[in-house]
Amino acid sequence: MSASRINLPNVITVSRIAICPVIFWLALSPSLTARFAAFGLFFAAGLSDVWDGYLARRYDQITDMGKLLDPIADKLLLVVTLIPFYVISHRGEVLDAVPWWGPFPLWVLVVIFGRELFITVFRAYAARRGVVIAAGVAGKRKALFQMFFIGGLLLWYPLSRLGAQEAWSGWFWGFFDTGLRAWVAVTLAVAIVLTVYSMIDYLWSYRRVVGIKD
Repeated sequence: MSASRINLPNVITVSRIAICPVIFWLALSPSLTARFAAFGLFFAAGLSDVWDGYLARRYDQITDMGKLLDPIADKLLLVVTLIPFYVISHRGEVLDAVPWWGPFPLWVLVVIFGRELFITVFRAYAARRGVVIAAGVAGKRKALFQMFFIGGLLLWYPLSRLGAQEAWSGWFWGFFDTGLRAWVAVTLAVAIVLTVYSMIDYLWSYRRVVGIKD
């Protein structure tokens, strides 16, 4: 590996990839401490995604390796959180369900993962034809709301169980619990809509790649 590839942004990205298995294990753990840790690590990973991008642009350290690793890290974060959500929410307990959604729908996983796979293949096909498909606004918004949903549910799972164990009550807890439930449910709905829309937007914007003319 050349020295130009070993820079701080790339080290941060590799670190984000390295903690993905840890997040997966912590998210599936029955321990409340582990689940809170999963939220903390995911939050740190989200901040690192913003940080490494800023550093790469600010100090002109954008490399081909960084371009390759960054989307891999983003997709791994989806896998190591959405799959545990699916497993946990199908255990049958009330507090394991996704607020307002119930058990995490399989079709949601198909839509999200299917979109990522399709766009990855489409990008590779376009690259072979000399067309570079950059991340669009719709794609960035999709990723943002996916992160909002994942972070919200990672926090709600241990927090709701802690509240039940400690018999929390009162207007503040009721308001916070209802607000967090709504956050999780709404951000998931928006993320799904943006997931589909961003795929259509990519296809339409680069329709000439597949031979569709205006």
